[in-house]
Amino acid sequence: MTPFAVFMALLGLHSVLPLPDLADQILRVAVMLAVLWFVARPVVDLRVRHWPATLGIGVAVFVIWIAPDLLIRGYRSSVLFQNAVTGKAATSLGAGAMLSWPVLGLRTFRATAIVPIIEELFWRAWLMRWLIDNDFEKVPLGKYAPQAFWIVAVLFASEHGPYWDVGLAAGIVYNWWMVRTKSLGDLILAHAVTNFILSAYVIFAGKWEYWL
Repeated sequence: MTPFAVFMALLGLHSVLPLPDLADQILRVAVMLAVLWFVARPVVDLRVRHWPATLGIGVAVFVIWIAPDLLIRGYRSSVLFQNAVTGKAATSLGAGAMLSWPVLGLRTFRATAIVPIIEELFWRAWLMRWLIDNDFEKVPLGKYAPQAFWIVAVLFASEHGPYWDVGLAAGIVYNWWMVRTKSLGDLILAHAVTNFILSAYVIFAGKWEYWL
């Protein structure tokens, strides 16, 4: 839980005390790497047991993420997705950062190598088990309980603001894959694949709005 709390605190700090883009990316990467190394390292299992299927899940979630906006003109501009509660589908990067390869590289590294570990530790390795039993260590990874499954999916969706709809779909897929594989390493890899392809899409297609 600690890595996720630090992750959210850094997001809050950026809204209160915005730093230049490069300094902001360096701070986030450095702090989160330190937290993962000193706090989460003993419990992170990166072993992948289902390589082809896990890679496919990661690609599939990327397709789910961008498909509505590609297929339906003006889809994301609906008040259903952009409002006072969900926020606006607009990047937090400044115009200069979009031309800065150090910023883009650090942002991609964070999305690919750090965020998947932090989020999977929180959502599916901790919360989905804690909702079943407060003594979550007694609960095996991937144990299915309908209430825990759907609460985590909905909360995961809410974390993604104006992309809550595809966030919900992604949360359902990731939850299902955890139930099927019972493997933290497979979930981290699937999430990393999704985020890496999405990052490449953002940079090379100029779809900056996906980087909130």
